[in-house]
Amino acid sequence: MRILLILTPLLFLFYAAEAQNAYKAGHEGWLVNLEEAYALSKETGKPIMANFTGSDWCGWCKRLSAAVFNKPEFKSWAEKNVVLLELDFPRRSQVPPNIKKQNADLQRAFRVRGFPTVWVFQLDKNSQGKFDITGLGSTGYKPSVNEFISGVDEMLARAK
Repeated sequence: MRILLILTPLLFLFYAAEAQNAYKAGHEGWLVNLEEAYALSKETGKPIMANFTGSDWCGWCKRLSAAVFNKPEFKSWAEKNVVLLELDFPRRSQVPPNIKKQNADLQRAFRVRGFPTVWVFQLDKNSQGKFDITGLGSTGYKPSVNEFISGVDEMLARAK
C-alpha cells in the first residue's frame, strides 16, 4: 500500500511532463513556448509573430489558417522574417497548465479581446529576468497571403 501511495504521484508527474513535451502547435514550424521563441529570436535577430487563436472553435481563426498560414508562400516568407509563436485558447482540447498560464498572461499584456489577433513584437529581458515587450504592430484576419504579408512587412519596416 505504501509503495502505491508513493508511485501514484510519481506516475502522475511523469505523465504530466510527457503531456507538456507532447504539446505542439497546430501549424508546423510554430512554437508554443515563449522562452523558446525568445531564444530563437535572439539567435536569429528576427522578431516574434504571435498568433492568438481559438484553434478549435474560432471560425475566423480557421479561415486565417487556411488562407494564410497553411500556404507555402507564407511559410517561405515567415522562415526568412519572423519567429512564429502560437498562443492557443481551445475549448475542446487541453493545453498544459504552464502554456495556458503563459498564453493568458500574454493575452492580458497585449490586451487581446478577439480572435484571431496577430502581434509582431521584440523581447528583451530586464535585470530581474522579466520580459520587456516592444510591440511592432498587430493585425487580424486577412483574406490572402499577400495582404497579410504586406501588412506585417509594413510593421517590420516601421521598426527599423
